[in-house]
Amino acid sequence: MKCISAIILLVLLAACRTNESPEAQVDDLKITAQVKSKLASDIGVSSVTNISVNSTNGVVTLAGQVDTPEIKAKAVEIVRAVPKVTRVVDNLQVTTRPTGSLGVRPVTSAVASILL
Repeated sequence: MKCISAIILLVLLAACRTNESPEAQVDDLKITAQVKSKLASDIGVSSVTNISVNSTNGVVTLAGQVDTPEIKAKAVEIVRAVPKVTRVVDNLQVTTRPTGSLGVRPVTSAVASILL
């Protein structure tokens, strides 16, 4: 049954990625799974939910949003350490989360003067 599932998966992938051999597609699936798992364990599940991981021919592209430059750097470092990764394309954006107890950023005096 496992062989049939693997064959079906390879056929579906072959239809989507004609520029990759079936072996490379399986490698890319493994790379993506390893990257996501390692990101979740090393930087936290809440950060990983905002990160998209795509692997093609060993080139891993990270996209999405992270909270700090340190998390961004750590994510790239983690990906580089995964076996069979040939290159990392870092499209991560650092965004600050709202502060305050209600998730609302405090209004600065400059903004307050404009609003009044």
